[in-house]
Amino acid sequence: MERWSNALWTLLIRSARRQHDQSELVRTLHQECDDRALILDRRRILVPNAFVIELPPESHEQLTNSSRQLDSYLSNHVRKHAAEQGYTFAGPVAVRLTPVERNKVDRFRVRSYIAPTPDTTKEEPDPQYG
Repeated sequence: MERWSNALWTLLIRSARRQHDQSELVRTLHQECDDRALILDRRRILVPNAFVIELPPESHEQLTNSSRQLDSYLSNHVRKHAAEQGYTFAGPVAVRLTPVERNKVDRFRVRSYIAPTPDTTKEEPDPQYG
């Protein structure tokens, strides 16, 4: 009975910690948008749409199996926050998880930038004519 109880508490604590880390990561993404907002005019505020979440190798390995779902989950939260704040994006929102050396980041670090949508209607110059 005691082993079962200890295993249950360990599972609950680990699950609560994961939930805490997720909500902290979402708050950090929201803060990144708020801090890096560019006021273009009275009606348009541009925010980053590309986010790189740097994780220690162990954490990245644990999240690799569900990274596509997690990327989608986090992107949706960024879009929702932007809609609530009246922010606009230069292109589609993308969140990518990447591993970094343990001594460079303790839990996670978020980097963001503005990545415009590539213009697919523009023709590429013909290399023959310069």
